[in-house]
This record gives sequence, structure tokens and C-alpha cells, in this order.
Amino acid sequence: MDTSYLIIIFSLSVLISYVFDLLSSRYKTPSVILLLASGMLMRQVTNYFAFQLPYVDTILPTLGTLGLILIVLEGALELELTGDKLGMIRRAFWASLSSILLTSLLMAALFYVLMEASFFKCLVAAMPFAIISSAVAVPGSNNLNQTSREFVVYESSLSDILGVMIFNFLVYNASGGILSIVSFAKDTIIMVIISLICCFFLLYLISKISHRIKFLPIISVLFLVYAVSRIYQLSPLLLILVFGLFLNNTELFIRGRLDRIFKNELFEKELDQFKNLTAEGAFIVRTFFFLLFGYASDVYTLIEPDALIVSFLLLLILYAVRTGVLRLSLPGSINPVVFIAPRGLITVLLYLSIPDNLKLVGFRDGILMAVVLLTALVMMAGVVSYREDVPTD
Repeated sequence: MDTSYLIIIFSLSVLISYVFDLLSSRYKTPSVILLLASGMLMRQVTNYFAFQLPYVDTILPTLGTLGLILIVLEGALELELTGDKLGMIRRAFWASLSSILLTSLLMAALFYVLMEASFFKCLVAAMPFAIISSAVAVPGSNNLNQTSREFVVYESSLSDILGVMIFNFLVYNASGGILSIVSFAKDTIIMVIISLICCFFLLYLISKISHRIKFLPIISVLFLVYAVSRIYQLSPLLLILVFGLFLNNTELFIRGRLDRIFKNELFEKELDQFKNLTAEGAFIVRTFFFLLFGYASDVYTLIEPDALIVSFLLLLILYAVRTGVLRLSLPGSINPVVFIAPRGLITVLLYLSIPDNLKLVGFRDGILMAVVLLTALVMMAGVVSYREDVPTD
């Protein structure tokens, strides 16, 4: 294909995604729905012209991993560890953790009843569906009141991080037992220590680098450490989480003489620039990930009766658990927060990364796409129906 056509396609994709994002803010329509629909439409167009995009199966997991890193980093850069937020953080932590555990166990029980597989395999398959996507949930909460919006930000960000850590524990410690738990705890402690060392090193680079290109090398270091840690089966997302929290709450960690060493008078301005770069990078990766995921999906698998029935049962479990958990953890009305539980990039990425020996035989491909679309539609309906009752800040 001519280079000019490729440039046109990439540019139009970004511009269309940007328009979708604007429409999402105005009409409460999750942009993920529009991106997936665009990817499906693109598949029909290429089929009509007897042309197929190459290497989609290879590019999709790579984009998903990059998106996962940037989304977790973006979420961590939004979390403030101040005294008045501790109660909110504690409630959001227990809400996200209990939702993941209860939802995954009930979904695994459903898979165990429906399919001839071990409960462990069913649990691994259920885990991706138990994780809220902060990349979809946070934009969907923009029109809520401040308390509800902050809860959604904390809960969905923690859900991403905790969900991925639990999933990795299940996949990399399939043998189970006390030794696996001890090994996981040891690896987590090692990763926290490595993360703190990297945080001080990267913060020092931010304060000392005077070159106009400053943040891309730092993000590249994060990608590098993430990849190396993953090769050694550590918990690399801890690095991303700790680094984001560290940067956004330096006043808690950097004081006195350290403040003069690791920070300069332009730090706050540079931190805002870093946040913007991270957000825009996540936007680009998310755009092409969902376009390609929509392109790679077979639209006809969405209307298979078996896939639809299982998808609706998963949603029933999801929202039943969420209703109970929020009633215990969120003071006041749980509406419309109860509807803001979309599945997105992390769900897709984790499901696609399940090893072949742990995959469920006979699991319908359409279930994954159906759950992503249906949870986005439920979120849209909940937010739209509540907009008249919520005062704008």
C-alpha cells in the first residue's frame, strides 16, 4: 500500500477517535462503542475489496500491553494520597477487591456448570471479566457529582491494578499451594523495592534533564523495566503504580534536603506536561487497539444464541455483586455509580493472554465482545438517565 494512503488512514483514525471522544462527553456515549463499531465497519469494507490488514493478531496484544501501562500510569497520576482522601481510597480499595473476588468466583462457578473444565481454568477465564476498565469508566463519570466521580476514579484505577496482579498470580502460579503464595509475596516485595529505586532515579532525571526531549526517554525506561520484570514473572504493574503515585504525591516522600536534590522550581509545570503526554499517549494506543479489536472480531459471533445467553448471565452476576458491594462501601445513593462498571482494554488483553493450556475449550468468541459492548451500553443508559438529577460542579 502507498505510504500516503497509510498516513491518511492513521490520521483519519485519530481524528475520528477525537470526534468520538467529544461526542462521548456531550451525549454520554462511550467512545469504545463507536470505535468498535468503526472497526467492524472497516472489516466489512476491506472484505468487500478483498483486502485484509496484515499482522492484526500480532499487533493487538502489543498495543494492549502498551495501553495497559499507559492507562495504569494515567490512573495513578490522578490519585492523591492526602488525609481527606484516605477514607475514599479505603472504601474504593475494598469495593474493587471484593468485587473482583466475588464476581470472578461466581462467573467461574457459571463456567464450571456450563463447560467440562476444571474450576481453576474457569477461574482464570472469569478473571478478565471481573475487572472494571478505568479507561472507559473515568470519562463516563465526568458528569457526576464530585464524590461519585472521585470514587469511580479510585475504584476503577485500583480495579485495573488489583485485577491484573491477581490474574498474573493465577497464570504464573498455576500449581497453587503455600509455596506459590510465598513466592508471589516475595516477588511483590522485590518489585516494590525496585520500583522505589526506579522512582528516585526517574525523578532525578526529570529534575536534571535540560534537553527539550525529556519525557519520552522516561516512559521508555518504564516500558523497558516493565518488559524485563515480566520476563522474570514479577509484578511490573507495581512499578507503574508506585511511579505514578510517587510523582503525584512527592510532598509525602520528598522533603527537606531531598527536595532540593530531586525537585526544581519547574517541577509542577513539568508534571502537568507529563500527565498530558501520558493521557494523549493512552488515547492514541486506545484508539488503534479498539479499532483493531473491532476489525478482528466476527460480527456474526455476537448474535449466536449461546454467546448472548452467557453474556447476559455474566452481566447479571456482575451487577448483582456490584449492587451489594456498593451498598456496603459507598455512603448515600449508589445510582448511577452502580451502572459504571464497563469492561474494556484490560479485559480484552487479559483474555487474549490466557495461555493455551488454561483456555476453556468451546468458549464462544462473541462473549468477549458482547460483554464489552453491553457494559458500555448499561453505563451510557445509567449516566444519561441520571443527568437531570445531578448538579454540575
